[in-house]
Amino acid sequence: MNPILMAFLGGLVTWGVTAAGAAMVFFFKEIKPKVLNLMLGFASGIMLAASFWSLLLPALELSEDSPLPWLPVVVGFGFGGLFLFGADKLIPHVHHVEDEPRGGISKVSRNSIRRSVLLVTAITLHNIPEGLSFGIAFGSVGTVEKATTAGAIILVVGIALQNFPEGAAVSIPLRRDGHSRLKSFMYGQASGIVEPIAAVFGAMLASSVRSILPYALSFAAGAMVFVVVEELIPESQNDSHLYGHAATIGTMLGFMVMTTLDIALG
Repeated sequence: MNPILMAFLGGLVTWGVTAAGAAMVFFFKEIKPKVLNLMLGFASGIMLAASFWSLLLPALELSEDSPLPWLPVVVGFGFGGLFLFGADKLIPHVHHVEDEPRGGISKVSRNSIRRSVLLVTAITLHNIPEGLSFGIAFGSVGTVEKATTAGAIILVVGIALQNFPEGAAVSIPLRRDGHSRLKSFMYGQASGIVEPIAAVFGAMLASSVRSILPYALSFAAGAMVFVVVEELIPESQNDSHLYGHAATIGTMLGFMVMTTLDIALG
């Protein structure tokens, strides 16, 4: 099958799982903090494992014949984090429903821009590297010897697993904040719509320009790690003194699940 088409279908899957997570708002009005911490920790572990096994390690293997095999990995990884850092500063958004808007919004604008839109903007921004990652993985099949369709599918599965709690973590707090169930669901699922678009772009890039593949893979990894360290882990540790080690256990479980999927099945 055409790698670009496969990347698009993979994006539809991850978007669909995000929508399934957001649909939890029809059954629950709130998530117990301990459960939410566990879910966010699980998502963190999935993304960390995917960043290494599915992105950084293949990037290093692609660069091993170059004079400085570490250079594409380090440069791409750094630029991935820098991209998210810049976007985080420039694009108006909030990270959580209770936060004040960030990104240079004036006091007047704070009264006119809905927090729910800004929250979805933040999640959508952070979904871009996820779509890029498996898009690049599909695009490299056939052009890179060690790249396989099975490996790309495993990456889609891993990202889909972490998208479920992410969708719920958007829609349910919006419901608690006073939005209707339908509106909360629509905002929650909308956060995943960017993944098919980013996946197609990544596949087109990877299949047409092989020389930049190590940089592209590392870029996606750097962006994903930035999201985990900047957003998911701190949020999962909220009130950790009250709820024990739920977030840490979730992170360990997520890493183990993704590692098993990638090594045993990929």
